[in-house]
Amino acid sequence: MDKGKLIVISGPAGVGKGTVIRHLLEVGGGDFAFSVSATTRQPRPGEENGREYFFVSKEEFRQRAERGDMLEWAEYVGNYYGTPREAVEQVLASGRHVILEIEVEGALQVKSRVPDALLIMIGAPDFAIIEARLRGRGTNTEEDIQRRLKRAREELDLVGEFGYLVTNHDGASEAAAAEIMGIVEGGESVFGSSKGKMQIAEDFDEPLEELQEYM
Repeated sequence: MDKGKLIVISGPAGVGKGTVIRHLLEVGGGDFAFSVSATTRQPRPGEENGREYFFVSKEEFRQRAERGDMLEWAEYVGNYYGTPREAVEQVLASGRHVILEIEVEGALQVKSRVPDALLIMIGAPDFAIIEARLRGRGTNTEEDIQRRLKRAREELDLVGEFGYLVTNHDGASEAAAAEIMGIVEGGESVFGSSKGKMQIAEDFDEPLEELQEYM
């Protein structure tokens, strides 16, 4: 039996990663499994422990990390996020693909430890959309929104570390999921040509300049 692929999906807050992944799981059926991460942040309305995340204390998280139980982990705006190692390895050995939705810092840890992992960054068409989506949640303070926007700029600066860039347009998350499916089935890296790099510049350079007021 062939081993499954490890698919690492990352990107700034507000780009719609969760929605894209839900469509990908629907399209992929039983061939895909979603890895539930552990986090120390508080649950949002409607989230359940063990479904979106395993919600743990900072002390418990640190103990797990020290034991080497995390495939990767990172701190993001004051909370820890990480991927339990054993569950991922078991699913991959069964031949199913595993989807990790993790922070950019954690994605780069996985890249160093699992070189054949597929690293996919999801972006939005421009920064105005990212900000609107963050504000639309209605759960973040103004200070938190500004921190997340600042962090988004830092994360997008690392887009060249990823093999693929997928833009999630409003109302088109199914198309983004289909693009990822094509990557899993053997697509070409968007960074394999100057055209891909130019597209990234067109998508992000101007909006990133607008973000300077938040720095």
